[in-house]
Amino acid sequence: MTQTALTLSQDASAAIVEALNQSVAEVAVTTMLAQNFHWNVTGMAFGPLHELFQKIYEDHFVAQDDLAERIKALDGHAEGTLAGMLQRSKVSEYPGTATDKEMIKAMMDAQETLASTLAGCGAVAAEHGDTLTEDLCIARGQEHEKFAWFLRAHLR
Repeated sequence: MTQTALTLSQDASAAIVEALNQSVAEVAVTTMLAQNFHWNVTGMAFGPLHELFQKIYEDHFVAQDDLAERIKALDGHAEGTLAGMLQRSKVSEYPGTATDKEMIKAMMDAQETLASTLAGCGAVAAEHGDTLTEDLCIARGQEHEKFAWFLRAHLR
C-alpha cells in the first residue's frame, strides 16, 4: 500500500528520516569535496575538470535541499551541522593536495558511495510503502551513477 508523509507510522517515518539524513550528510560532504577540487584542480585537463567539478557541486547543492525538504515533509529533523554531517558520512574530505587523477578517483568513489546510499534509502522507503521518497532516491541515485560514469571515463 502506498503511504504518504501523513499516513506513515512514526516508526516508518523515523527509519526513512534516518536514511535520508545519511544521504544528506554524504551529499553535503561530496558537495564540498567537489568545490574543493573545482578550486584546486590544475594540469592539462584543468578546463574540463574545473567545469565538471562545478557542475557536480551545483547539482549536489540542489540535491541536499531536495532531500532535506523530504525529511521535513516527514516531520523529521534535517541534520544541519557540518560536524554532524562529517561524523555521519561515509564520504570523507580529501586530506591535503591532490593531483587531477587523485581528484577524479576520489570524486568517482564518492559518487559510487552516494548511489549506494541512496539505493539503500530507497529500499527503506519502499519497505514502508513510501513511494515518494523511494522515487526521489532512485532519481538521485541515477544522477550519482551518471557522475561516476563521467569520472570513470577520465581514468580510462
